[in-house]
Amino acid sequence: MRTLAFLAVIFLILPLLVFAGGQFGLLKGRPPAEPGLREGKLKPPSRTSNSVSSQAEQWPEGEFASEYATIEPLRFTQDSALAMNRLRDVLAGWPGARIIDESPDYIYVQFETRWLRFVDDCEFLLDPAARVIHVRSAARIGRRDFKVNRARVEAIRRRADLR
Repeated sequence: MRTLAFLAVIFLILPLLVFAGGQFGLLKGRPPAEPGLREGKLKPPSRTSNSVSSQAEQWPEGEFASEYATIEPLRFTQDSALAMNRLRDVLAGWPGARIIDESPDYIYVQFETRWLRFVDDCEFLLDPAARVIHVRSAARIGRRDFKVNRARVEAIRRRADLR
């Protein structure tokens, strides 16, 4: 009988509690204290496997450039203003996305998952000379993101089709 009660807690009650916590916003985490640029570039990715950055290798001694964290920037061939506008349009229509801050060369967007309402912070920075848009995307909570940020950035890259 105790085993059955234990299994009920594990497979029924615990998932319901996690779901309820997500619905009440307990899994959103805290927004970054200082989103935006540092030393003219996006903040480095975290040292854990919960973020990606196209500028990971630009930080001191590549300490943030783990294989997991490094991702290619979004390359474009069109006019830089058109590329940023296209990216903005894609982000504005993305499910669960909310653009928090934007300028002609920078976009900060938050992505919220549907069921548990986890929030990931994502930033894009235009580098017109290199014809790229740098990206940093990070989960707010947890030490792993199970490649969600990488998959989202790659999906944005495909949908924006800036080439």
